[in-house]
Amino acid sequence: MPANYDNSASFYDRLSRLFFGKALINAQVYLLPHIPQNSTILIVGGGTGWILEEISKIHPSGLSITYVEISANMMALSRKRNIGGNNVIYINQAVEQAHLVQDFDVVITPFLFDNFTEANLLLIFTHIHQTLKPGGLWLNTDFQLTGKWWQYAMLKSMLLFFKILCGVESWHLPDVAREFNATGYKVLEEKNFFGDFVVTKVCKKLI
Repeated sequence: MPANYDNSASFYDRLSRLFFGKALINAQVYLLPHIPQNSTILIVGGGTGWILEEISKIHPSGLSITYVEISANMMALSRKRNIGGNNVIYINQAVEQAHLVQDFDVVITPFLFDNFTEANLLLIFTHIHQTLKPGGLWLNTDFQLTGKWWQYAMLKSMLLFFKILCGVESWHLPDVAREFNATGYKVLEEKNFFGDFVVTKVCKKLI
């Protein structure tokens, strides 16, 4: 079963700010100016949906967004967000179960892949990859380990907490960079946050 954040929806954003300040928000917002006007966008695992409001600040209208979130409680919060004049289709399912069109200009995956084991990463990654147009942009933000002891300790604590509360299946970070490299993506921009514990990248699909 994929992780479901229903149990943490009511306090997830506050908990994030308590431990990370605005670092997780800043990491995701940093990439949003790469979104072209009038694009079709797939957001997978958007949580409480605050990112919809940040996108609408840059593009008040003209976007067609498909918003996939497995948590019904998170989805309920997302539906209340101000989306401006953009069109949003909400899909309350696990992404691997969702029937998605295959013509998105942009894919956004905020802190999605740390929920999965290596065994399940390829399935999820491939399913999303197939929905993105050649030449499309994939905006991915996630945690990474760069050799600092506190990163490892913090990661284990987070995974244990969300394993108990939300059913997160992983004990380790899967190698997402390997999948991007193997599938034919070029990193256009990359930036680290929170002592290099958070990495955000915009990757272009070459084929």
